[in-house]
Amino acid sequence: MASPKFNYFCFLVLFVASNIIILDPTLCLGNGDDDMCLVRKQHAALFVFGDSLFDAGNNNYINTTADFQSNYPPYGETFFNYPSGRFSDGRVLPDFIAEYAKLPLIQPYLFPGNQIYSDGINFASAGAGALVETYQGLVIDLKTQLSYFQKVSKVLKKKLGDTEAKTLLAKAVYLINIGSNDYLVPLSKNSTSASSYEKYVGMVVGNISNVIKGIHEVGGRKVGILNQPPFGCILALKLRLNGTKGSCVEEASSLAKMHNNVLSVELQKLKTQLRGFKYSYFDYYNWVFDVIKHPSKYGFKESGVACCGSGLYNGDYTCGGKRASKDYDLCKNPSDYVFFDSVHPTERVNKIFSQIMWSGNQTSTGPYNLKTLFEV
Repeated sequence: MASPKFNYFCFLVLFVASNIIILDPTLCLGNGDDDMCLVRKQHAALFVFGDSLFDAGNNNYINTTADFQSNYPPYGETFFNYPSGRFSDGRVLPDFIAEYAKLPLIQPYLFPGNQIYSDGINFASAGAGALVETYQGLVIDLKTQLSYFQKVSKVLKKKLGDTEAKTLLAKAVYLINIGSNDYLVPLSKNSTSASSYEKYVGMVVGNISNVIKGIHEVGGRKVGILNQPPFGCILALKLRLNGTKGSCVEEASSLAKMHNNVLSVELQKLKTQLRGFKYSYFDYYNWVFDVIKHPSKYGFKESGVACCGSGLYNGDYTCGGKRASKDYDLCKNPSDYVFFDSVHPTERVNKIFSQIMWSGNQTSTGPYNLKTLFEV
């Protein structure tokens, strides 16, 4: 299928608009609107770490392959009307969280131009893992993302002074989603029993914990984090491991459960170890599983076939025709689908999950939901 045509002038204008540099409203800029300045001083910033579920376009600016980029159609067609670098037909989860927190779209850290960090910044990179070795040289791993944040904190201190910067960093929320790529790499090669990954899971969660400690050391206190989805139900992996059977691969999903159990225990430990540490833990696994198993309950028509891709249930990761194959199919209405491509959800799924993350109960996201985390 040929890539849809689009106007490159519109692409440029919209690209700038969606990644626009918002002048720091805490400076007031001499406009005399003291009430507005006061409101903006009281807001909580959003700093984003993670992989393709959160990437807002950082991978547009690194030397990588099309597997780790989505800056081509039909990505972005629903909301932006151009490919912004987000792995969806529209917005990704942090975009919605920023909206609920009354923040502008949080721009990617590597976006070229003058950076203003008072609303936060997005460090996420598609393909990134908690382990440095995961797709090393092609992505921005979690440890490097932390180093970028450390640089940002120094800029904020220089710009605002130590006291104001300390307040901003303490009030901010740090949203993290990482780990899937660390597991999908070995899983895609074989279906080894989840029990053999015990030490490996400890390494992945240990690295996540170290980064949270690093954020805390710089001044961060409030973390929102997702657990891992049922790997065996992701179309690309299901196709590779289960072929034509069409059912979720239980062994792969068991590995996600193991990670989630270890991560949950580790977060509780951090709560006792780190002064002032608060967190929101979103049960991404069970919500993804429920939407896939009962799509009509959420208004979806299809959860077993991707909107964009090729092969059996569009499970081949070829959306956009820039990867392994030039040919792909594209659905007419992504909002009917759970998966946009064979790995990533549609904007509509992201919106549903963001609402639960924002205001859900403790069964879904606890001990705090993100709304409460932004307010405390």
